[in-house]
Amino acid sequence: MDRVKLTPARIRDFTCPPDKTQAFLWDTEAPRLAVRATRGAKSYIFEAKLNRQTIRITLGDTNSWVLNSVWSGKGDDRQEIQRGAREEASRLASLVDQGLDPRQLEVERREAARREQESQEAEAQREAEEAIQQAITVEDAWKAYLTDRSPRWSERHLRDHLVLARLGGEDLGKDKKTTPGPLAALLPLRLADLTATTLHNWQSHEATTRPTSTAISFRLFRAFLRWCAEQPEYHSLVDPAALLTKRVREAVPAIKTKDDCLQKEQLKPWFAAVRENVNPVIPAYLQILLLTGARREELADLQWTNVDFTWKSLTIGDKIEGERIIPLTPYVASLLLDLKIRNETPPPLSRRLRKIPAAERPPWSPSPWVFTSKTAASGRLQEPRIFHNRALAAAGLPNISLHGLRRSFGTLAEWVEMPVGITAQIMGHKPSALAEKHYRRRPLDLLRSWHTKLEAWMLQEAGIDFAVDA
Repeated sequence: MDRVKLTPARIRDFTCPPDKTQAFLWDTEAPRLAVRATRGAKSYIFEAKLNRQTIRITLGDTNSWVLNSVWSGKGDDRQEIQRGAREEASRLASLVDQGLDPRQLEVERREAARREQESQEAEAQREAEEAIQQAITVEDAWKAYLTDRSPRWSERHLRDHLVLARLGGEDLGKDKKTTPGPLAALLPLRLADLTATTLHNWQSHEATTRPTSTAISFRLFRAFLRWCAEQPEYHSLVDPAALLTKRVREAVPAIKTKDDCLQKEQLKPWFAAVRENVNPVIPAYLQILLLTGARREELADLQWTNVDFTWKSLTIGDKIEGERIIPLTPYVASLLLDLKIRNETPPPLSRRLRKIPAAERPPWSPSPWVFTSKTAASGRLQEPRIFHNRALAAAGLPNISLHGLRRSFGTLAEWVEMPVGITAQIMGHKPSALAEKHYRRRPLDLLRSWHTKLEAWMLQEAGIDFAVDA
């Protein structure tokens, strides 16, 4: 084993003999340090005995490593700026002397460094995700809420969410724009910034001008907050228990119970005023709304496929059961038959269409809707309240909402002593008693006998002479 004091010149001149694959030049200053020369490369190595076995560690290429460490400064300020091969060999020798395997320690060091790097990357990712999460606004979560829950809602319930949270500013024509909904003030806020004080101040402000809408908005928003608390991406930002405090709940405006309803003596002026219209669609709609007790949108959505003149029945969409079948009473049938004839009668050709050959004219087909509208984009009646309010004013009657007509049906039914269960089944009310839920399955004929009796009584009180065909 050749041993010399390694110097840069000796290392440079040291080569591997042609008849060998490698050669070693050992250092006298650091006995376990050597230069290994192979054909075309030279590197520093460390070799020692550990547990009676030889271990050899390659430190690195002689062109990359210096022989002795490079230092800067003097005295206590002296710092090693480049580790030398001799110092590294001395460090490794110290570990071996302690019975430690430098190779295993290096593996453990690299593993610890890898774990540390992964931990730092995970922490950085967590901080980035937290920053993104903290930036989530109420509007972002609200849109996700509607997307997730709206398939389970009725059309009316979804429309309430959209209208009460609209930002406003949509053009309605004639220099009119939609006003922001009560929830619009909360949408720009960060979800993480919601507090009980914020909700209390919001309610106090909105309730001064629109208490009913504010109360409904709060109930919708309360359900939204509880949904957020169940979502992984939002639950850390929202705590319903901390937001929906007693102070916040007490600030909810009280919704007054509505009692608008037609009285028996008001039927005659109401029918007279409603029937005074050239367009037969709206008068028919309002009369049928009263005579069936249906909900506003249930009746407006009625299509001709839901009207059975043969078996005298109407299939109406129901927000509880999906749909319900009610009797087609004689007067209602006459109103619908008149609409059907008008709907299936082609309109007269305009002067422009007369000039076009018949084969080239656009095809015409009757509307699928019972209550059609030529101006509405949907093709069906959308807003009958304007005409109804005018009719009420003309008749000198108090304000009665469209839902008040439904309330009138249930109230006036008591004049003919119609059983409550039959009234509820026709109106689509959810059964409230055990017997009604499980032991009452009234056939359509039974409903028709009572429904026809109520219709005849209403027409009599309204002074309408209507003869039922035998």
